[in-house]
Amino acid sequence: MERFILKKLLDWKNSPYRKPLILKGVRQVGKTWILKEFGRRYYENTAYFNFDENEEYKQLKVDIRDILKQLCSYKGVEIIEGHLMPDHIHMLVSIPPKMSVSSFMGYLKGKSALMIFDRHANLKYKFGNRHFWSEGYYVSTVGLNEATIKKYIQDQEKNDIMQDKLGVKEYENPFKG
Repeated sequence: MERFILKKLLDWKNSPYRKPLILKGVRQVGKTWILKEFGRRYYENTAYFNFDENEEYKQLKVDIRDILKQLCSYKGVEIIEGHLMPDHIHMLVSIPPKMSVSSFMGYLKGKSALMIFDRHANLKYKFGNRHFWSEGYYVSTVGLNEATIKKYIQDQEKNDIMQDKLGVKEYENPFKG
């Protein structure tokens, strides 16, 4: 089965006016396979670079998850559902009635930032003044629609992936005067 994108890449390769190429798209649609296959078929030598596979970022995600779990357990807050997205976090939690939402969020964001900076000291320079989290948060009380919110959190990344489409875009030559 030939893929349409393979013909587009071949057209790009054969164009005398080709510019640098960046292949963007959602995860798990075959970008890696198509690039490796294209290189194997149409070039003598190829080098594959994947900028998404950053071990430091993977460890940071694991540490954030563990820190949030630990801090929630200290306060008796139950994490019903949670998902770490590339640039934000979805959490459905049950906060004890004796605790206000704002005091819990202040605690969670403040303490977790300190703990993250303790484990990843290099981030102190990236996020000056120890501002790891953005200001504010979104809160909604959950009643009968708890199952709907759990499903939303579970499916959010899948929905983001489905909405994004595989795209090939040529950029202007950055070295052109």
